[in-house]
Amino acid sequence: MTTTAPPSAESAAPRAARREMLDLRQRPRRLRRSAAIRDLVRETRLSPAALVYPLFVCEGEGVRREVPSMPGVHQLSVDEAVRETAAAARDGVRSVLLFGLPRNEDKDAVGSAADDAAAPVQSAVRAIKQEAPGMLVVTDVCLCEYTSHGHCGIVDGDVIVNDATVGRLARVAVSHAEAGADVVAPSDMMDGRVGAIREALDDARFEDVAIMTYAAKYCSAYYGPFRDAADSAPAFGDRRTHQMDPANVEEALREVALDIEEGADIVMVKPALHYLDVIARVKEEFGYPTAAYHVSGEYAMLKAAARNGWLDEDRAMREVLTAITRAGADIVITYYAREAARMAR
Repeated sequence: MTTTAPPSAESAAPRAARREMLDLRQRPRRLRRSAAIRDLVRETRLSPAALVYPLFVCEGEGVRREVPSMPGVHQLSVDEAVRETAAAARDGVRSVLLFGLPRNEDKDAVGSAADDAAAPVQSAVRAIKQEAPGMLVVTDVCLCEYTSHGHCGIVDGDVIVNDATVGRLARVAVSHAEAGADVVAPSDMMDGRVGAIREALDDARFEDVAIMTYAAKYCSAYYGPFRDAADSAPAFGDRRTHQMDPANVEEALREVALDIEEGADIVMVKPALHYLDVIARVKEEFGYPTAAYHVSGEYAMLKAAARNGWLDEDRAMREVLTAITRAGADIVITYYAREAARMAR
């Protein structure tokens, strides 16, 4: 019978030393021991310069109405929008996105008030540019806030008419440029609107006004609080005929490619948090400046959970916005812009 001798003390000791040496070489916790070293090796950094702050501008003076479903978000008259913009600038925010809220009596079937030079958005653009000239002003280009039926375009019976709507959107974009907007952002999802807007802007000598297109805008359940804020819920039907099916990714890539071909300068994915895979695919595929909209429902969920004491709002907010950036977004549109900018600073 043959037996194997146990390892000698001399041979076992070097093996143990080697195992210990390997363990010491591979200790990822070394780079997690303090806030300073975690910050030093952080891969994704949320910059205030990347944040865009949405504002809802209404008629009147001295108006500051909180939106019940969006705590901390208000409908603002032009003077209050200027004050909010100035406060955001002090926090480090450098861009705002304006939505207009006309009076109900000014709404009609074709959204006539949308390209009125005295409408809330155009008035706010001029006022902000005068009082905060360093602020980048982006304007939402759509008809849903201005139509009596709440749809994003002109309707014929129950059908949204694409080409007639595109013509109206082009005129609205030019009116925003005339007021001084730096960037126009068509959010309607009509076919061909980016090309029509680019042509209209160029014909009106606004070649330097950029287009940030809602290129992949999904028909999402997370827009509800926004429709409260903008008073833009459709009076009938829904928006499935023009907003994208949440199940589709390849379609989003086709939509982005079409908008780039038509002259878009920045492409957007909306919503953001629930579409991180789409953001990543768009950025990887095209390498274009990519925006993501952290929408009202995503914001409201965090607010509701925080108010119930179910999570730490600041930590959750930072984690969400970092995830959107990590997915590939260069620009994050968020109602948390002021808080995030202060935290990043």
